Order: sequence, then C-alpha cells, then structure tokens
Amino acid sequence: MIDTKEAWKLYLASGNAGKLKEFRVLSQACGRNWQLELLPDYAKFPEFEESAPTFAENAAGKAFYYSRQSDGVVFADDSGLVVPALGGAPGVFSARYAGPGASNEQKIAKLLFEMKGLEGANRNAYFVCVIAAVRAGRAVAVVSERVDGEIRKEPRGSDGFGYDPVFFFPPLGKTFAELRAEEKSQHSHRGKAFLRLLEVLD
Repeated sequence: MIDTKEAWKLYLASGNAGKLKEFRVLSQACGRNWQLELLPDYAKFPEFEESAPTFAENAAGKAFYYSRQSDGVVFADDSGLVVPALGGAPGVFSARYAGPGASNEQKIAKLLFEMKGLEGANRNAYFVCVIAAVRAGRAVAVVSERVDGEIRKEPRGSDGFGYDPVFFFPPLGKTFAELRAEEKSQHSHRGKAFLRLLEVLD
C-alpha cells in the first residue's frame, strides 16, 4: 500500500542538483502540488548503466531500477544533444562524449573540434529529452520533447550546464547558458517534457 504522503512526492533518480532546480522552477510556475526531491541516498546505489541505444530505453531503465528505493513516484530522464551533421552525435553518449568523468568544458571542446569547418545548416542541432515515471514497479508515464537550435563556434553565457553555452536558441537570440532559469524552463526540451509529465500524472 502506498503511503499517501509519498503519493504527492516526485523523486528524481539523479544526483544532478541542476536538473532538480529546473524541475522545481517549472513545478512552482504551473502551480502543481508535487513535491520534488532527489532520490534519498541515490549515490549509495550502484549506478545504472545507460547502455541502451535510445533515450527512451535509458530513461525507463533508470526509473525502474531506482523505483525500488521508494514508495513514491520515481522519475528519470535521459537527454542529450543531437547534431544531424555528425550522424546524430553526441546523442545518447552526450554525458560521456569526451570520456568518463569529462568536464562540461571538455565535452564542449570535443564537440566544437568535431564541427570545425561546418557552416550554415550543418550547425543545426536539437536537444531531446525523454522522461519516464514509475511507481511501485509500474510505469505510469513516458513522455518526450525536443527543442531546435544551432551550435555556436564558441561558448557564451555562464548559466546552465552541459552544452548550454554553445546551444543557440534563435527565437530568443541567446544561448541556453544566457537564459534566466525561468526562460530556460519554459523553452527547454527538459522543461517541456516535464510539463507533459505533470499533465499525465495529474
């Protein structure tokens, strides 16, 4: 039987405080009742191996894996940057594109090196996010969203994380790293996917 206090909690299966901050901003902005927390003791569990070839499989696998630790709804996302001119890379390997433990700066440096000489439409890219939610060993939702933009030749902005400093969003004329948290939440792949998740859960 599910604890009613836990029923309105959403646990993010991640140790990434940056992601949690984005999700909280969105939840508060749309007036939802869900309480968002990082999954307790997340770091104590063996890390889930994201070895599937698609974002959806990785997100669902993570959510099921970590849902065993809570009676509430556990959600996990798999997201990444897709550059068609690079054959879809970094894709599902976005977080480890420059090798295990690489910094954001190192990942961006590798991306810009691989895109050296590409111009115009060949610099088009998009972020994709898939979120899966599981409760009591049962999948309750799998949603996805994307946002289109282009890759700048040099980083700009100091907010955000990952590839945000080089992902230019034409509608606002800024990189994701130049957007305020509220702006990014409204337009980002992760933000749009999370809003869809809340709609399904409600």
